Amino acid sequence: MQPGLEGQAMLTVTDDDTATALRSGDVAVLGTPRVLALCEEATVAAVATAVTDDQTTVGTRVALDHLLASRVGDKVTAHARLTEVDGRRLTFEVEARDGDRVVARGTVTRALVDRDKFLG
Repeated sequence: MQPGLEGQAMLTVTDDDTATALRSGDVAVLGTPRVLALCEEATVAAVATAVTDDQTTVGTRVALDHLLASRVGDKVTAHARLTEVDGRRLTFEVEARDGDRVVARGTVTRALVDRDKFLG
């Protein structure tokens, strides 16, 4: 696997995605846990064609700045780019946008694992 792989994930914010629904706050805007999940979804998409059927990746570290609020009905797109491969450790730069606005950015680290050994 080589750096440079990219993936994205999209979301139209619903009531179920809000901080209130996720119990991470008390306002009806996109909750940070949901932004993180969207960014992780983009990292999975980035390496989907590079992992074999007996492999998967699992999250191990996240550093994410949630910069701006997105309202119910807004469309948010997360983009991930694989920036470093160190053995089984994969590091991604992630960014989530609501139109032209950057709503979150950071890094996500995932580990490449063998499914059978990981679940064993």
